[in-house]
Amino acid sequence: AVQVLAEPEVPQNVTIIEQTNVTNNITNNVTTNIGQQNNVQQNTVAPLEPGQAITQVILQIGTQLVVNSIGQDTDRFYNAQEDEIFYENLSNGRTRETITRPDGTQIITVRNRNGDVLRRSRITPDGREYVLAYFDERYDDDLIVWRDPGQDLPPLRLNIPVQDYVLDAEFADENEVEVFFQQPPVEQVARLYSIDEVKRSARVRDSVRKLEVGGLTFDTGAATIGRDQVGALSSVANAMLALLERNPSETFLIEGHTDAVGSDISNLRLSDLRAATVARILTDFYDVPPENLATQGYGERYLKIRTEAAERENRRVTIRRITPLITTAAN
Repeated sequence: AVQVLAEPEVPQNVTIIEQTNVTNNITNNVTTNIGQQNNVQQNTVAPLEPGQAITQVILQIGTQLVVNSIGQDTDRFYNAQEDEIFYENLSNGRTRETITRPDGTQIITVRNRNGDVLRRSRITPDGREYVLAYFDERYDDDLIVWRDPGQDLPPLRLNIPVQDYVLDAEFADENEVEVFFQQPPVEQVARLYSIDEVKRSARVRDSVRKLEVGGLTFDTGAATIGRDQVGALSSVANAMLALLERNPSETFLIEGHTDAVGSDISNLRLSDLRAATVARILTDFYDVPPENLATQGYGERYLKIRTEAAERENRRVTIRRITPLITTAAN
């Protein structure tokens, strides 16, 4: 029997607005088929492997809506047909998830009672450990009652040209993308954050540069991309692989976006699935290790082109190298 991670608790200052179970599969023609319980969209999907059920929860923190897809990272890291997975209960409501691959590689993730990632490591068959995420436990209280750690930071002062801060991969070759990803944060990093804090805090994310994947867009209401668009990710994937060869602890955050058509909640859900689609393609087609990727959807909050109309360029993904924010292993 496959062990399932216990449902995380919700912090005191967070309200659950809506909860939906989603199945997320990749078919042979590079299309992610999404079947939702409410039958808004019901495509024919291959039989589900164990562990492929994802729960999308829409949370309200203050005035802000956030999508939290429970199980989505495990779903990408874990191949139910080949890997072994088990969970251990630790003190203070923490859980350790260990995924063991056929070659002996282990992906170990420690989460707190809210499901926030406190630590993630890859241990290779020769016993070497690569720390992909490491949270400073002095800030535990910031995770128990969710707060924006960006509130502790002064307004961002950008002391570099904008073109050095945002790069569109559509107009850059693999070498330029690699050099861009390598660049340090645009300010001194105040402390190490959890992956989830980085996902939730625009101010913290803004301290690292942003890659627009301009050649890759989605159809209205779809989290799918056609085979003809997979190539738009080649320079990005090869740049990631080059960095990972030098530092196997690198982590990249893939951010999903929508245009302004549709409700905030449906757009958050859709954008999160778009980010997950891109992460799967980077792994399945380009062999970027899934544990080096994190995903989060932001709905229509960060429009590339400010319009309420259906705008293809807003249905996109952006990518940031968040290694310096989440681990001391950053180079």
